[in-house]
Amino acid sequence: DLFLEKRTLAACRELIEEQQRADVLRAHGLEPRHRLLLVGPPGNGKTSLAQSLAYEMAVPLFTVRYDAVVTSYLGETAQRLRRLFDFVRTEPCVLFFDEFDAIGKERGDLHETGEIKRVVTTLLLQLDDLPSYCVLVGATNHPELLDRATWRRFEIKLELGKPNDDQMTEYFSLKLKEFDENSGFTAKRLRSSVQPKNFSEAEDFFMDIRRRYALAQGSVTFRTLVNDRVIAWANQHPRFGIDDRSTDTSTT
Repeated sequence: DLFLEKRTLAACRELIEEQQRADVLRAHGLEPRHRLLLVGPPGNGKTSLAQSLAYEMAVPLFTVRYDAVVTSYLGETAQRLRRLFDFVRTEPCVLFFDEFDAIGKERGDLHETGEIKRVVTTLLLQLDDLPSYCVLVGATNHPELLDRATWRRFEIKLELGKPNDDQMTEYFSLKLKEFDENSGFTAKRLRSSVQPKNFSEAEDFFMDIRRRYALAQGSVTFRTLVNDRVIAWANQHPRFGIDDRSTDTSTT
């Protein structure tokens, strides 16, 4: 159900195929790729893509909790990081680092402490030793903060940017079909009325419709309800001139 650019979808399918047919690659002395970096503004599917990869490969998804890894005690963060990687090596899985820049920061930053530099060094060693049956997915909104050596460790780098109008209209069309009711809006007109900045906002809008539709219990028509939700959405989501910051990164 994810709306991805063709090159992003193709890269993900290649990764899945390499993992599912790893025995063929190993018969030729090769290993499947297993380190993927997702870059882009929030709300455009980085976490959902990591979940989908785990689903398609039929392996568990482990999400890193930084509050359980990062501590203020000297050396303990690196130790916890090593234990984390020791655990995920026990079985095929997808290991997901959201906000990867929080732990893979540039070591040349003069404002960072020596402890962070030691953590990054430990992280690099663990990435190098991670077996290819463990797929590591890192996600970041700020690729410019990543250590250059960390950036180099990822074999695939994909940018998940803001959806264009056609992609968002297609998403609205799919969601409207799920209701099988006359909304009084075309998908294009409804998208133009709501003006979501990303897929996350669009999903929130349709979840809002579902909640009110369930609570209405047939007391209002679907058409009236959708029109009411469009007005309510505009009142509850003022923009204040805020927009997602664009990113500039190469795509492999």
